[in-house]
Amino acid sequence: MTDLHLSLDRSAGRLAAQIAAGFRAAVRSGRLTAGTRLPSSRDLARDLDVSRGVVVTAYEQLTAEGFLIARRGDGTRIAPLARPDEDAAPPARPPAAARPVEPAPEPAVRYDLWPGRPDLSAFPRERWIAAARAALRTLPHDALTYPDPAGVPALRAELASYLGRVRAAHADAGRVVIMNGVAHGLSALLAMLRAGGHTALAVEDPTSDRQLPMLEAAGIRVARVPVDGEGLDVEALGRTGARAVLVTPAHQYPTGVVLSPARRAELIAWVREVDGLILEDDYDAEFRYDRDPVGCLQGVDPDRVVLLGSVSKSLAPALRLGWVVAPPSIAGRLREHRVNTDLGAPVLEQFALTEFLSGGGYDRHLRTMRRRYRTRRDALVGALGENLPGAVVRGVSAGIHLYVELPDGCDEDAVVARAARAGVSVAGARQMWSRGRADDAPPALVLGYATLSEPRLVKAAQLLGQAVTDGVEG
Repeated sequence: MTDLHLSLDRSAGRLAAQIAAGFRAAVRSGRLTAGTRLPSSRDLARDLDVSRGVVVTAYEQLTAEGFLIARRGDGTRIAPLARPDEDAAPPARPPAAARPVEPAPEPAVRYDLWPGRPDLSAFPRERWIAAARAALRTLPHDALTYPDPAGVPALRAELASYLGRVRAAHADAGRVVIMNGVAHGLSALLAMLRAGGHTALAVEDPTSDRQLPMLEAAGIRVARVPVDGEGLDVEALGRTGARAVLVTPAHQYPTGVVLSPARRAELIAWVREVDGLILEDDYDAEFRYDRDPVGCLQGVDPDRVVLLGSVSKSLAPALRLGWVVAPPSIAGRLREHRVNTDLGAPVLEQFALTEFLSGGGYDRHLRTMRRRYRTRRDALVGALGENLPGAVVRGVSAGIHLYVELPDGCDEDAVVARAARAGVSVAGARQMWSRGRADDAPPALVLGYATLSEPRLVKAAQLLGQAVTDGVEG
């Protein structure tokens, strides 16, 4: 706990407000920094010679404003989002009539439902350490030189076997190229497409708003193609003039739709007709709960489909380990791309993943995470049903996020803002739709559920329900 200097003018009254103002000033001046633990209300009341209720009132006000955060067993601390002003010694304040209105502080996030985030606390540290040690014990000295730009051969062979067994991919070590995640693989493929004369890339609508800037930076026209209840609209794809398309058929982001068998057949027919290429992002394919298995498109036509995947959701993004399974000609060009750009991926992590795969550790970890995520999904879906009865929840059969269409009449942006003020971080879906379709799409939220326990997911759903109700009543 921290001793504090707070000045009180007892003749002016409103002691709780004075205490709160003193804390705000201390944070803004930098005297109190994020994470600083404060005295208990009882101790501070004794130090200031005021009643405990006065301090409790001040603490509650500051918590509501986002300056403080209180956790059972950890006391009260300055909130992580509380930051000092750039000018630690501001000039004297002007008269009250001339004072600008101070913006409300950004509220602290207590319930993080932002999509796309795995449970990083579940990273199998001990098993990973054991895999790394096992790999290092047998690693020859010359393996520590510059790697094969396509990736460690043993890892490529293990991945080919794994993807063939689990995703029905048509893979061998010669088709696999190790990349630093899906984004890295996609960026390299787009450069190759542009160099090969492609001028457009078709992309699902809606799609990840984080991915669009990277696609547009590749210097290739992005053509948005509508997604409906069966997945990508292949007839609309044909009207774009593109000969390459990026799809997430196993669990479309963000709607969660699985590409239907009929659409899969249409898409394969399209790519053969235009002599094109399908870039298949195997997003969320590891986490399937209550639906039949769906093999990857690459296994249907391995000469016209490039499969991209990574361990970012299954293990951790920090590993920066991903792969591309491509026709031999494209795999060779990707290998050359790595020779000319970065000389290949880190070696030790590749050998550790090889050991993790071959020893069965990866399969065991995925089984554990499927059970955990399914339980969390069930908790959130059930709580949304109780607290948002007019909402429609989609994409529940797989992945680590839900697509929640809000009741008619809701203002999506207002719901997101009210949820944030209540400490719940959520993503609105509007920014993921193209400009032409956003106005017609129902207001919706994209909710990740991987990082929170079941009780906290229930509480978050209650606060979300209140954020919607407040807007309707308002």
